[in-house]
Amino acid sequence: MAEHEQVHEHVRVAVVGSGFGGLGAAVRLRREGITDFVVLERSDSVGGTWRDNSYPGCACDVPSHLYSFSFAPNPEWPRTFSGQEHIRAYLEHVTDTFGLRPHIRFDSEVKRMAWDAEQLRWEIETVSGTLTADVVVSATGPLSDPKVPDIPGLDSFPGKVFHSARWDHDHDLTGKRVAMIGTGASAIQIVPAIQPKVGRLTLFQRTPAWVMPRMDRAISGAERALHRALPVTTKLRRGLLWGIRELQVQAFTKHPNELGFVEQIAKRNMASAIKDPALRAKLTPDYRIGCKRILLSSEYYPALARPNVDVVTGGLSEVRGSTLVAADGTEAEADVIIFGTGFHVTDMPISERVVGADGRTLAETWKGGMEALRGASAAGFPNWMTIIGPNTGLGNSSMILMIESQLNYMADYLRQLRVLGGRAALDARPTAVRNWNHRVQERMKRTVWNTGGCTSWYLDPSGRNTTIWPGTTAEFRRATRRVNLAEYQVLRPAAAEPAAVADAGAADANADAAAEVGA
Repeated sequence: MAEHEQVHEHVRVAVVGSGFGGLGAAVRLRREGITDFVVLERSDSVGGTWRDNSYPGCACDVPSHLYSFSFAPNPEWPRTFSGQEHIRAYLEHVTDTFGLRPHIRFDSEVKRMAWDAEQLRWEIETVSGTLTADVVVSATGPLSDPKVPDIPGLDSFPGKVFHSARWDHDHDLTGKRVAMIGTGASAIQIVPAIQPKVGRLTLFQRTPAWVMPRMDRAISGAERALHRALPVTTKLRRGLLWGIRELQVQAFTKHPNELGFVEQIAKRNMASAIKDPALRAKLTPDYRIGCKRILLSSEYYPALARPNVDVVTGGLSEVRGSTLVAADGTEAEADVIIFGTGFHVTDMPISERVVGADGRTLAETWKGGMEALRGASAAGFPNWMTIIGPNTGLGNSSMILMIESQLNYMADYLRQLRVLGGRAALDARPTAVRNWNHRVQERMKRTVWNTGGCTSWYLDPSGRNTTIWPGTTAEFRRATRRVNLAEYQVLRPAAAEPAAVADAGAADANADAAAEVGA
């Protein structure tokens, strides 16, 4: 799009990413009457993680009617748990229904964003050109950049290697010796999808997962017709799904021992398919269910019981040509290596490209761990907000609920800037960020994610949980329904400096009381 490559273009808001977070932000901006915005997308189509993850068997583990925008209900979901192709089609539909395509700049990966303290705006460099923006909304998401472990000898492997999020559909797995590395949400979907066609499948398992039966079914034509004729029934269905998950939260956040009965269900799910006691022992976790994300599958265990599948414990430690060596010394030959090893979540690569008011990158600021006021604003990065930021993840419900809460916060943030008038910016106060984060971490101490006895991708290298929200989605919605200016410093151009200082002094007295969690 040559017309978008002008060097001096300026917009009110620049949104980065066109997954659920970015598209949701774009819709909300239009509903707020803001049309002076762009969505910067590094790929050639929308969809985010649901565009990138197209591996066999890819599907959502949250019910369809809950894993969709409340403002864009879909009465046509074909299954109770939607497949990747249906979710991606839904996001394309949202893009067209709300007229977002004119705002989207495809093939425009952000290379650098730097705050201009004099002009009170962001200078943004993309692969397709540069622009400036008053406000940046970063919606790149935590599941956007695949993580491949540094395995000695991997470079010498003569066969095919790829990550589940970069599936090579041109490579035929029929009859091949395939090594699946990892036992997370992607792996348990890939294994049963490819097991029937491969010659031999070796699963390298570092830690076994708790797997519950997946109660998936086709949604009947009568149900879909009812939802079309009476939209309120779609809302009722969504509300019921939401309510059930809200009631489960206390077991995860306050009473992890109550999850024992759930473990029994998972064990029965395993026992029904795995008859070999030795294999069952390999697949039984030694940590509390919920510590890692609870996985859903009714096909995973039956696939592992097939004669052409081997489960190797200890994880992959070395590659010697076509021989893969596990941590326990077990060796296996492979023609293809598939990594289902997750993403850069606590070290998001976008943070290395964002330069704040003091010249430091967001990655440098977050060196000791990610933290942001109400999951959105980082101190020292004025008029920069993130969607699905630190401690906004969920362990048992739909992230769309959290995204919509953050969109409420974004909308009020922009309203506050409008009310302030003139050229202004908001910078989260370090005290407000610290207080918010302290209270989140205090609540985190008794959750299953911190006490369950596992090591998960929820934790950063120091062992701190910087990803999960330790409460209900309703609590988070209340905490993000409006911006409290006492938690921010109001920045003005240099000529208006005295007023900004006065604002800062008045707000300081209230900052501690305002930095609350789930009020």
